[in-house]
Amino acid sequence: MASTARVGENQGVGHLSRDRLEAGLDTIRASPKDGGRIVLIVRRPAIGERDVLAEAVIDQVTGLEGDNWLTRGSSSTRDGSAHPDKQVTLINARLAELVADGKDRMALAGDQLFVDLDLSLGNLPPGSLLSVGQAVLRVSEAPHTGCAKFLNRFGTEALRFVGSREGRQLRLRGMNASVLVSGMVRVGDLATKTPAAARIPGSAEI
Repeated sequence: MASTARVGENQGVGHLSRDRLEAGLDTIRASPKDGGRIVLIVRRPAIGERDVLAEAVIDQVTGLEGDNWLTRGSSSTRDGSAHPDKQVTLINARLAELVADGKDRMALAGDQLFVDLDLSLGNLPPGSLLSVGQAVLRVSEAPHTGCAKFLNRFGTEALRFVGSREGRQLRLRGMNASVLVSGMVRVGDLATKTPAAARIPGSAEI
């Protein structure tokens, strides 16, 4: 599982105007409701580092293998341990390309899976199951919001754009998920909604 690129977290990016961001909304809204492709897989081995991968293992215990989710911990848990509902973060690839002003800097968004898929609350409410490659994720209730790092990378207008009322409904900043079934995921694999009543091989009864 070779890294194809490493991107510095603080690499400078161009900041788009609100008009240019708004002009991209129709393209984002046109994302597939189901069966969208995985466009980018990003591993965060350490703070300030990004590995862009062709494939990765997503594990029930460690999240995306080699990522620092487990070791980094979380400020939103009482003991500072990793948040179980934030094992994997997904972002709409069209949004990421828009705010990054091109594909070369998309990985700076800080998410792990970039998918050409409608991530809106209406399409994937909390508790929804999403198959990505061989893995199955459960959509978390924990919101994924913009932060100072997102502001520094993409600018004030981008932060306001993803944090607007419509931006939150569309989950433009992305969404958190936990790993229900471990498995391999590759760029180009489909991300498909899985019925909650289905029996998932390798998992407990849902």
